[in-house]
Amino acid sequence: MKRTYAKYLLGHERTGIARVGQSKRELVFLRRLAANQKKGGVSLLGDPVFSSKIAALEIEMMALEVTVQHVVASEANGRGPGPEALMLKIKGTEVQQALTELMVEAIGPQAAAFDPAYLEGEREHSLAGDDDAAPLAAYYFNFRKKSIYGGSNEIQKNIIAQMILGL
Repeated sequence: MKRTYAKYLLGHERTGIARVGQSKRELVFLRRLAANQKKGGVSLLGDPVFSSKIAALEIEMMALEVTVQHVVASEANGRGPGPEALMLKIKGTEVQQALTELMVEAIGPQAAAFDPAYLEGEREHSLAGDDDAAPLAAYYFNFRKKSIYGGSNEIQKNIIAQMILGL
């Protein structure tokens, strides 16, 4: 019985780790950031390579959102989270990491700036000259851990294989 409770709680935790709403907000931020950055006199949103990366990420996020809705519907029908919760954890963390990678790519070397004043709440005097750049290195490095907590993505893949394939 304890194992059933643990699986139920972990399934909900993993569903929450997907953070679709946060990823959607971060995507809006990424688009604004890319619109303000120029490459060859054109904004990054006009660069076909960069814009295709954003488009691919948007597709992943749409699939993630649909899967969250499926898990919520299953829960509403009295079924607990199944292997979908594990997939949400894996894809959700991959999307979050990809978002931070594109943010750093968009802002370029300014992302490396360390601005203690910004991190302490001051928003007017960023060392990098761009308040958007100040937290990006910290976001990037902080989001590396997301694929580990809640059970590493590699372990989630093994559990999915056991649940679905019976391995």
